[in-house]
Amino acid sequence: MQTRLFGNTGFQASEIGLGTWQLGGGFGDVSEETALSILQDAVDRGITFIDTADVYGAGISERVIGKFLKTTDKELFIATKFGRRDDVYPDTYSLELMREHVEDSLKNLGVDSIDLLQLHCVPTDVLRDGEIFDCLRILKTEGLIKHFGASVETMDEAKICMGHVDLTSLQIIFNIFRQNPSTEIFDLAIEKNVGIIVRLPLASGILAGKYSKDTTFVESDHRNFNKDGDFFSVGETFSGVKFDRGIELVEKIRPMVPENLSMAQFALRWILDHEAVSTIITGVTKLYQVESNAAVSNISPLGTSIHTELSDLYATEIKAEIRGVY
Repeated sequence: MQTRLFGNTGFQASEIGLGTWQLGGGFGDVSEETALSILQDAVDRGITFIDTADVYGAGISERVIGKFLKTTDKELFIATKFGRRDDVYPDTYSLELMREHVEDSLKNLGVDSIDLLQLHCVPTDVLRDGEIFDCLRILKTEGLIKHFGASVETMDEAKICMGHVDLTSLQIIFNIFRQNPSTEIFDLAIEKNVGIIVRLPLASGILAGKYSKDTTFVESDHRNFNKDGDFFSVGETFSGVKFDRGIELVEKIRPMVPENLSMAQFALRWILDHEAVSTIITGVTKLYQVESNAAVSNISPLGTSIHTELSDLYATEIKAEIRGVY
């Protein structure tokens, strides 16, 4: 597993990280036994960066990570998030409630201080006001958190956050279906030494190339209930592209994939070819996916011609299909 310096932390993060939305049930039920096995296999394969949030399964994801941390002596970097619980979202943020939520996360994770606390897609106006960043600074001074960053929905939000010189990281949607960060914020992130955490690298799994228009998802899976953005940002599900249209676009990408790579590996390698990216938080529900994803770190970069072809496809056919503000 190759590593990259993560923002201003001094930590060398694994290029492939582990996202744990699915461990809280966001993609259908995952048993605790399976979740612990996934975490163990990920660490065994060199993954050192694990991302979660207090709302993933109402704390289930954090708690299973906390249980795992008691069983390992590996140096891991744990990132969690604040800002989407019902008592704060969308407009009742305060230092007191932030501290209360962070203390809940500390208890769930079984740690004394959180490596990275990220604002969890809070409203643009809250970011623009800036008071919430002062709250983060206070918690850092108190030792409850070591670093802070933000998970954002739009490039405008990313730029607002990068106006704060002590920001450690940005978590963004970036994949073959959502290429705009590479031209809008990556150079600025490098300049400001802000780490880039990529979420939804496979656009909710569609870029793995294993779905068809007949594929269905269980009722509790956000790919079922949020496919049109009925419950949260449509960009968080299939990157905002309608499912049927996404399947058609995947078939246009498939011929570009080298024979020695799976389509999922191809899509992940394309992301790692961008210098600004610090780590990709891949979400998995099965052990074989951990092995396949981790292997991408040691795959050679894709050629310039492939990047050009994918950029052209994005400009001519994909970009116009993305719904929601981004």
